[in-house]
Order: sequence, then structure tokens, then C-alpha cells
Amino acid sequence: MLDPKLIRTSIASVAAQLTKRGLVLDVEKFNALEEQRKQLQMTIQALQNQRNIQSKEVGRAKATGNHTEDVLKQLKELSDTLKLKETQFATIQTDLDNFLACIPNLPQESVPVGKSEEDNRVERTSLQPTSFSFVAKDHVELGAKNNWMDFETAAKLSGARFVVLRGPLARLQRALIQFMMDIHTREHGYQEIAVPYIVHGDCLFGTGQLPKFKEDLFAINSEDEKYLISTSEVPVTNTIRDSIIDSKQLPIKYVCYSSCFRSEAGSYGKDIRGMLRQHQFEKVELLQMVTPEQSDQALEELTYHAEVILQRLELPYRVVTLCTADLGFAAAKTYDLEVWLPGQKRYREISSCSNTESFQARRMKARWRSESGDIDFVHTLNGSGVAVGRALIAILENHQDELGRIHIPRALQTYMDGMKVIE
Repeated sequence: MLDPKLIRTSIASVAAQLTKRGLVLDVEKFNALEEQRKQLQMTIQALQNQRNIQSKEVGRAKATGNHTEDVLKQLKELSDTLKLKETQFATIQTDLDNFLACIPNLPQESVPVGKSEEDNRVERTSLQPTSFSFVAKDHVELGAKNNWMDFETAAKLSGARFVVLRGPLARLQRALIQFMMDIHTREHGYQEIAVPYIVHGDCLFGTGQLPKFKEDLFAINSEDEKYLISTSEVPVTNTIRDSIIDSKQLPIKYVCYSSCFRSEAGSYGKDIRGMLRQHQFEKVELLQMVTPEQSDQALEELTYHAEVILQRLELPYRVVTLCTADLGFAAAKTYDLEVWLPGQKRYREISSCSNTESFQARRMKARWRSESGDIDFVHTLNGSGVAVGRALIAILENHQDELGRIHIPRALQTYMDGMKVIE
């Protein structure tokens, strides 16, 4: 959430920055709500002062033995009016909160201005796209051998956009998870954390998935509002909710493996072939909680940590800065890592690394205390380190041979008990 004070004092500037994201801020609506809020607040304060004066008059009348009926009647009328104004104020405040909750983060100055993903900026490329002397198969055809990648059975169990993995592909997925977790904990300094896959709605509000993206979530049918997580970013980031962290504890760096669940409500008919866009998928997530001064460098560091995984897996990829129109709701700046998929003959996102600055922390009331005692909101960052299913797809398609065998990258062979080729 943006700082309400910033919006009140610089709404024209905020609106101008949001136009870069393709959003037209309803300035008139905000100003009208804010004016009603201020007027009601002043009215309530005046009524409270008047009630205090009349309460004292009742006390004095009782002490002197005078009649209090008229004064008590006036006091009751005043109290009823005050309750009505407080109810109206609460309604206006809720409307204002809902208005503010749907405003996305402001993009950093370094983010390219654009209207679509076509305007994203390529920063660097690692390895040339894989080419073969034969016609490359995609992961669906490669995985069909021996029924190792089974969409038909998954559909019978759960419906479309699920998969059953068997044999060496199931093992390869497990190897990828273990490999990523080891690299990030042993070499990159992240602390491993395991979290629930079901969270309260206020956790999703804290990280920005609610209320705007409710349709993309799987809700649990329960008495209280709960959801399956769309990413472990949600529960892990919320571990610092409603807290004040001492500066000596920062930066906090977590790595978390989890299953993720997304309804993909807005992607009807998109990427329906194979494992590219599933309702359930596995992901290793990197998260950092830092001071404002650390956050820009932390984004570069976190992105590099995700790149190391792709480098060790010998996969061609590129780093792209998302333009203003392609930024996620909570992000101030995002780098996407896009891996080359020969079966599709194109780059596809495999990691998204974002700095949300204080946007999430403000919604979560997550703060830090400096050595001087000042209290401010922390900056939060997150990034896929990386998406496991897409890494598996990339390995199948980039390390295939003309016989349809899959050559296992050297970095994974230890995790596969020395296996070098999936026959």
C-alpha cells in the first residue's frame, strides 16, 4: 500500500506516475472521500468535546441536587448523534481503505515506460539459444515416453492443468528441488524455512494478492476466510507482519520450497499444452527483508542468485527488466529471467525477482528500528529461485538428443545417484 500521506499531499504526482502503468487514478473520488472523512472527523471531535462538557454539567447538577432530566436528555441526543457520525465515519474510512488497497505500487525511475511486454528491456543474455541438427521435441512429447509425464491420469484425478510425474522425471523434479535448496542455503546465505500451504485472507492482503486478484486464488470452503497459497512469498513475508525488527537482525534472507496453487482465471485458453501453466506447481522462492538503503542492491543480489541456478543447469536464458505496464501489482521494479525452450522456439519466464520497497510492509505493518531508535517500514523482496516445473521443462528440451534421450546436467548428476542420461 502506498503511504496515505503521500497521496493526500501529492495526489497529482502519484496520479502521473500511475499513468505510466496504464492506470488512471480517480482523483475526484479520492478527494471527495477525503473531504468527507475530514469533515466527519472534525464534527466527531466537536461532538466529543460537547459531550464531555455536558457530562460535567450532569455531574455538577447531581452534586448540587438540581434536576438533571433536561441535561440528561440533551446528553442522550448528543450521544446518539455522535454514534451516527462515528458510523458514517467508519463507512467513509472503509471506502477510503478499499480505494487505497487497489492502488498498485509506484514504479522506480529506472523502470522502462511501456504499454505491453513488448516494451520490456533485455539487460543481458547467457548462452545462445540451443539449436539442434534435428527437429527438437517439446517437453510433452519427450515426457510421454513410458508414461513418465501423464496428463490423462491427472485429469481423471483433478481435472485439466495438472500432471502426474513418474520414474526418472519425478526423481528429476525432486533432484532439482534439493539442488536449488542446497545452493541457496550453502552458497548464498539464505535460511531455509517451511511454511503452511493454507493462509488467512489477511496474509494475502499483506502481500497484495487481495483484494484485487481474488479470482486467481483457490479459496478454502471454511467458516473463516482461508486460501491455498499462490506462492510461498505469501506466508514467508507475513512472518514479519505486525512486528518491529531490530536493525541488527537485518537483512533477513529466507529460501522456501513449496507447492503453489493458482486458478489461472485470467489465462483461459493460454498455454494449455503441457506443464507450462498448471493449477499446482512447485517453486523454490527467495525472500529478503532489508532496510530501505539496502533494497536496490538486494534486488541485484537476489536476481544473481536465481541466475546461478540456470547457469549451473547449463540453460540459455536472458534477464529482462519489466516495463511499467508489465509490473506486478506490488512491485516497484522487477527482473524476469527467461529461459530458452527449443520446443517452443522462444524464451519463457522461469523466475520473477521483485523489489516491493515498503508497499507490502505498510500493508502488513512490518517495521524496523534503527540504532538511533527511529522506526520505519522495512523493504521486502521476492524472487523465484527458480520455478521447478519450468526448470524441468527447460532441461528436457535443451538437453535432449536425436534419440529422445535427456542428458542430465553435471550439477544434478550427484542428486540422481550418478545418472547421466535418462534413456
